Amino acid sequence: MKSESLQDIYNYLEIGEFISTSGQPTEKQFITIRDAGFENVINLAPLNTENSLKNESEILANLGINYIHIPVDFSNPTEENYNDFEGHMKAFTGKNVWVHCAANMRVSAFIYRYRCNVLGEQCQSAKKELSKIWVPFGVWKEFTD
Repeated sequence: MKSESLQDIYNYLEIGEFISTSGQPTEKQFITIRDAGFENVINLAPLNTENSLKNESEILANLGINYIHIPVDFSNPTEENYNDFEGHMKAFTGKNVWVHCAANMRVSAFIYRYRCNVLGEQCQSAKKELSKIWVPFGVWKEFTD
């Protein structure tokens, strides 16, 4: 049986040396994430999201991974959600962090803003990475503008 790689995780996207993102990993994929050196996970999906792991915090605690849950309503992402996310990301500077939601749509939008606003990257370049996952529309277009 072939072992899973990070690239097997739904909508996986490596952002840089310390940050990777994806849709919802499986319990087995979290082992792969840990084995790749990720010690922090931020989940932006509400617990009732399709494919979510109801016991994700317990799974990650058992793997020795720090878990942060910021449930973001897909129909209403807020500045409070983003500010909470940004604070945690800043705290993890220089540490490996895996950020996920259900499909990497919430996450890719949050990461786009973080890259432009905090990391000082060119927004045009960050937008190319964002478009590998999706092109935000509606409230998400406003959120990323």
